[in-house]
Amino acid sequence: MKILEMHIYGYGQLENVKITNLADFQVFYGENEAGKSTIMAFIHGILFGFPTKQQSELRYEPKHSTKYGGKIRIYHEELGFAVIERVKGKAAGDVKVVTDTGIIGGEEFLKDLVANFDKSLFQAVFSFNIHGLQNIHQMKGEDIGKFLFSAGTLGTEQLSKAESTLQKELDIRFKPSGKKPILNEKLQELHELNGELKKAAAKNKEYENLLEKKEFMQQQMAAINGKIQEVGEKVGKLNEWKRIESIVREEKWTKKELNELGEIEFPVRGIERIEKINQLIHPYNAEIISISERQENLKKELADLQPDLSYLENEPTILTLLDQVPIIEQLKLEKQQSETKLEEYEDKLSITREKLHLPLNEEDIFAINTNIYMKKQVEIVSRKKQKLEEVKEELEECYQEEKNRLEEIEKDVRLAESQVLTKQERLLLEEQMSHGNDKKSLGWELTALQDKIEFYQQTNEREKASNERSKQQKKLQFFLFELILFGLTLYGLFTMDWALVCLGVLGCIVIAIFMMKSSKKFTEEEMDQTLYGLREKEKQLKQKLQSAEYLDITKLEDQLVLDNRRREELQMLKMKLKQQQSQYEKAISKFEEWELESAQNKEKLLSISSELKIPEYIAASFLDEAFELIEQYKSICREKKQLQIRLELINQQQIQIVEGFKSYENHFLQEKGLDLHNSAYLLRKKLKEEHEKQIKSQERTGKLAELEADLKQKSQELKILQAEYNRLLIAANVETEQKYYELGARAEKQERLLERLENLKSQLQYSILTIQERESYLPIHKSDELITECNQEAQYLQSELKKLQEEDALIKYEIQILEDGGMYSDILHHYKQKKFELEEAAKEWSIYCLAQEFLSQTIEKYKNVHLPRMLAKAEEYLGFLTTGSYRKIHLQKSGSGFLVEREDHTLFEANELSQATTEQLYVSIRLALATTLYEKYHFPIIIDDSFVNFDAGRTEKVIELLNQLERNQILFFTCHRHLLPLFPKENILSLAKGAVEIIS
Repeated sequence: MKILEMHIYGYGQLENVKITNLADFQVFYGENEAGKSTIMAFIHGILFGFPTKQQSELRYEPKHSTKYGGKIRIYHEELGFAVIERVKGKAAGDVKVVTDTGIIGGEEFLKDLVANFDKSLFQAVFSFNIHGLQNIHQMKGEDIGKFLFSAGTLGTEQLSKAESTLQKELDIRFKPSGKKPILNEKLQELHELNGELKKAAAKNKEYENLLEKKEFMQQQMAAINGKIQEVGEKVGKLNEWKRIESIVREEKWTKKELNELGEIEFPVRGIERIEKINQLIHPYNAEIISISERQENLKKELADLQPDLSYLENEPTILTLLDQVPIIEQLKLEKQQSETKLEEYEDKLSITREKLHLPLNEEDIFAINTNIYMKKQVEIVSRKKQKLEEVKEELEECYQEEKNRLEEIEKDVRLAESQVLTKQERLLLEEQMSHGNDKKSLGWELTALQDKIEFYQQTNEREKASNERSKQQKKLQFFLFELILFGLTLYGLFTMDWALVCLGVLGCIVIAIFMMKSSKKFTEEEMDQTLYGLREKEKQLKQKLQSAEYLDITKLEDQLVLDNRRREELQMLKMKLKQQQSQYEKAISKFEEWELESAQNKEKLLSISSELKIPEYIAASFLDEAFELIEQYKSICREKKQLQIRLELINQQQIQIVEGFKSYENHFLQEKGLDLHNSAYLLRKKLKEEHEKQIKSQERTGKLAELEADLKQKSQELKILQAEYNRLLIAANVETEQKYYELGARAEKQERLLERLENLKSQLQYSILTIQERESYLPIHKSDELITECNQEAQYLQSELKKLQEEDALIKYEIQILEDGGMYSDILHHYKQKKFELEEAAKEWSIYCLAQEFLSQTIEKYKNVHLPRMLAKAEEYLGFLTTGSYRKIHLQKSGSGFLVEREDHTLFEANELSQATTEQLYVSIRLALATTLYEKYHFPIIIDDSFVNFDAGRTEKVIELLNQLERNQILFFTCHRHLLPLFPKENILSLAKGAVEIIS
C-alpha cells in the first residue's frame, strides 16, 4: 500500500489541508507544534478508526471547526487506486472506501485492505519514534537484551514487560525458601492451625459420636421426606385423573366409532366440487352452439372482400417510385448546377496551368507522385535549403571572428618572445647566480660539518662509558655460568654420568671462547680517524669561504624571476595560440561539412524535381509553391472527374424513373399515355383502395380466428369439466352419482369424528398423566376413596417426621453445648477458611505459572522458526550501518536476549555496547522485522525523529539504508533542519501551523 494524497477536513490544529503527490520517500519537516504528530495520528485514525472517549489517546477534535476527519488516496497492489474517507459518526467514526473500479465498502472492506491489522500491531511493526530508543537508555543493563528481543518479535517492548510482570507476580506469590510471599505465609498459618485442630479433636470423642448419630437421623428424615413426596405425587395424579376421566372415556368411544366406519376413500370436499361442475357444464354447451353460427356468417363476408394481391406485392416498388416524383425536379436542378460547376473547374484548371507553365495534361498530372511521403520530402528539402543558407551566414561570421582572434594572439606571442632573455644572456645570469649560491652553500656546509664533529665527540664519550659498564656485567654473567657448568661437571664425575661431564666441559669451552671474543677492547682508532678527517674538511671549507667574491645576489634573482614569469606568460600564449588554431581549423571544417550537406540537399532537390516533372530552376526557388499548385491541379481534376460521373448518374436516374412509371401504367391502369404526375396519382389511389380491401379482409379473418380459438377453448374446458366429473366418481370408487352422494355422507361423519378426536387430544396434551397411566386408571371407579387413603398415609408420615426432627434438635443442642464449651469449631472454621484461601492463592499462582510457561514456549518456537530469517536481515542492516564493525547477532542460549559479534570475533551483550551502537542495533531489528516477517504487507513505514542522537556519519548511513527499502513507502517526520540536505528537495514538505509547502 502506498499513500498518494491526504485531505484533512479537520484534525487538531489542521483544517482543510491538502497534501498531494506523496513520494516513495516523503519527508515532513516542521518545528515543534507545526502538526507532525497530528498528521501521523490522522493517518492512523483514517486507517484504524478515531480514538474513543474512553481511551487515553488524544482524539484531535478541531476547536474552530465542526468538520472532523478527512480522506486519503492510496494505491493497493491488488485493488488499484482507492479513497478512504472517515468522518465524525459512531465511536470510531463513519468510514467509506471507494475504488477507481467502482467498488464501494465500509469498515469490513477497509479491514481487507489493511490485511486485518489493528492500530497497535501496525504501530508496533511499521511505525516507531524516538521513544523506542529512549526506552533503551532508561533500562538497566540486564534488561536491554530482553527489550531488543521483544522489539524483534512484536516491534515494541511489550514482550519484555510481559516477562518481567509475570516473574514479579510469581515472586510476590511464592518462593521455595521465602517467608514473605503470600503462599509461603498461608502454608505456615495452615500448618499451625492443623496442629491446634488435632489437639482440640483429641478432647472431643463424645462430640464425634453425636455427629455420627446426627448423620443417621438426617438419613432417616431424608427417607421419610422421600415417601411423603411419593404419596403427594400419587395424590396429585389421582386428582388429575378425576379431572380428565370423562375426556379419556369419550376419546376411547370416538376411536371405537372410527374403527367401525373403517377406511373411506372420498375426495376432499367431494360433494361441493361435483355440484360446482354440474353448474358449469350446461352454459358451456350453449356458448359452443352460438360461436358455430357466428363462424358461418363471417366466412360468407370474407368471400366478397378479396384484394388484388399481385398489385399489393409490388407495393414497396410502387411506393419507392412514387417517392421519386419530387426527386425528378431536384435532379433537373442538380444537373444545371453541375454543368455550371464543370465550367468553373475548367477555368480553374486553365489558370493553374498558366501558373505552372508546364506542358502537362490531366493524365500526366495523375501520374505525378504527390503522396504524404513526397510532400514530407518536399518540406524537408525546402527547410533544409533555408537552414543551410542561415548556417552559411553564421559560419561566415564565426570564421571571421576566429580569424581575427588568431591574428591577435599571434601578435601577442611575437611581443612576448621579444621580451624574453636570449639563451646566452640567461646562461651568463645563471653563472653569476651560482657564485653567490656557492658562498651560501659553503656556509651551510660548514655549519653542518661543525654539528657533525660535535655529535661524534659526544657519541665517543658515551660509547666509552657504556662499554665499561657492559664489560663488568658480562664478566659477572660469564663467571656465574662457568660456576654452574663446573658444578655440573663435578656432579657428573661423582655420579659417573659421562653425558653430564661432556656437557659441562663443552659448555665451559664455549663460554670461554665467547668471553674472549666479547672481551676485545673497543678500538678508538676508527673514531679518532673519522674526527681527524672531519676537522681537515672544516679547515678547507673555511679557506674556500674566505676566498669567495661578493656579488649583488638580490638584483640577479629579480632578473631571473622576471624572465621566468615572462617565459611562463609566453608558454601560456603559445597554448592559447594552439587552442585558437584548433578553433580556426574547426570553423574551416564546418564550412566543408556545410558544403557537403548543401551538395546532398541539391541532389535530393534534383531528384524531387524530376519526379514532379518541373524544371530545376523552378525547383530551386519555388519548390513548395510548385508542389502546392500540382496538388491543387490534381485536386481540381479529381473533382471535375467526380462531377462528370455524377452527371451520368443523374441522367440514368431520370431515365429509370420515367421507364418505371410507364411499366406500371401499362400493367395496372386502364388509362394510357398519361403524363408523369397523373400516372402517379392514379397508381397511389388504386393502392389505397386495395389496402382498404386488405384491411377489411384481415379484420374478418382475425375475427374468424378468434371465434375458432374461442370455440376450441370452450370445447377443451368442457372436456376438462367432464374429465374432472369422471375423476371424482373414480376417486370415490362408485359408478353412479347417487352412490357418490351416499359415500359423501359417511365421509362427512368420519371427518366430524376426527375433528372431535383432535379436540380431545388437545385437551389431554397438557395432562401430567402419561398414556400408560391413563390406561391403568380406566378400571378405577372410586378415585375419591383412594385419595382419602393417601392423605391419611401422608399425615402418618408427617407425624413420624416431626418426632425425628425433635430428636435431631436435641442432638444438635448437645453438640452446641460441646462446641460452646471448647474451641474446636472455631479452629475448624478458621482452618477451612485458611485452606480455602490457600487453594485460591495457589490457583492464581498456577495461572501466572502457566502463562509464563506458554510465553516461554512461544518465545522458544519463535526463536527456532521465525527469528533466524529476521536476524539474518538484521545482521545485514547492522553491518551496513556500522560499516562492517559489527557482523553477527547471536541468540542467548537460554531466555531472551542477543549477543553481538564484532569484526574481531569479540562477543558483546546488548548492555555492553555504546549508546549509539545500541540504537543502531534497535533500528536494524525494527527494519528487519518489517521487511522479513511482514514482508508481504507493503505498508508505509512511519518514522518520527528516531535518529537525532546519531552523529553525521551514522545519520547518513541510516538514511541510505532507508532509501534501499524499495517495497515500502517511507514517511519521515523531523524538526531538525540540518537533516534536510540528506534528502532531495522535491521530497520535502514544510509544515508551518497548518500550512504545507515544498522546501525550495
